[in-house]
Amino acid sequence: MAEEIKTLVILGPTAAGKSAFAIEQAQKLQGEIISADSMQVYRGMDIGTAKLNKTERQGVPHHLIDIRDPDEEWTVAGFVGEATRLSGDLAIRGKTPIIVGGTGLYLWSLLNGFSFPISPADKELRARLEAESLPALYARLSTVDPAAAQKIHPNDKKRIVRALEVYELTGKRISELQEKRILKEPRINSRLNLTANSFAGSYQLIGLSPSREELYARIEQRVDDMIKKGLIEEVKGLLEKGYSKELNSLQALGYKETIEYLEGRWTKEKMIEELKKRTRNFAKRQMTWFRRFENVDWRTS
Repeated sequence: MAEEIKTLVILGPTAAGKSAFAIEQAQKLQGEIISADSMQVYRGMDIGTAKLNKTERQGVPHHLIDIRDPDEEWTVAGFVGEATRLSGDLAIRGKTPIIVGGTGLYLWSLLNGFSFPISPADKELRARLEAESLPALYARLSTVDPAAAQKIHPNDKKRIVRALEVYELTGKRISELQEKRILKEPRINSRLNLTANSFAGSYQLIGLSPSREELYARIEQRVDDMIKKGLIEEVKGLLEKGYSKELNSLQALGYKETIEYLEGRWTKEKMIEELKKRTRNFAKRQMTWFRRFENVDWRTS
């Protein structure tokens, strides 16, 4: 019997160096990369999602990138199903599947199934939300998660704040996540006999976690590079194509802040400052997710 091909899973916060590390591993292991990034699936959203261009990919095939338009839905279940299918197909072809990304919700669901805590609490985020007026909070919830807003009374501030907290932490609607939690059996790829839990015991988990100082310096540089590469023009182009600023995709980090600038509410300097601060906070929230994963081989680079 041929030796089982082990799936390599690479996780870590934004700007930790996951993409470059994954390419190195793919070249060593005859591997192909499966993206576990909830925003890189969208076409035309390249600079703000730090998507590698074809040259930077160095000939390594990448999957689950540029497979949806910004106004098309992409779900946790969709990722789990596609990542499972692709991993099986790669193994059959003798290639090492390398799953890489910073969306903790996706990776947790893939490796552990859909029975998971919806999201950890974030004291800083919760305090900021609770300081806002109840009408403003409910109006925002009605925009980002209409299904949840219908079930929550407009005066139930605790549940409204929790729903918005989950959305900001995971990028997913709490109504969607609650539906996924009740699933008892992950989808099965009958041809390969794989389930969302089939990776158990057959994957290696590597986490990248630079020092805080190094990570924050990389985040500062990444934001500056995004501006130089044309982030503002990218977002402007998406809006000119008719994509609504209310889309989940355009609420993503980098796009939301740029829209604030384009609509005249922020100066360019304010936009850059906020984007750097929010990216640092986002990296901290990512690490909150990753600390719940077991048997991670943590590395500084």
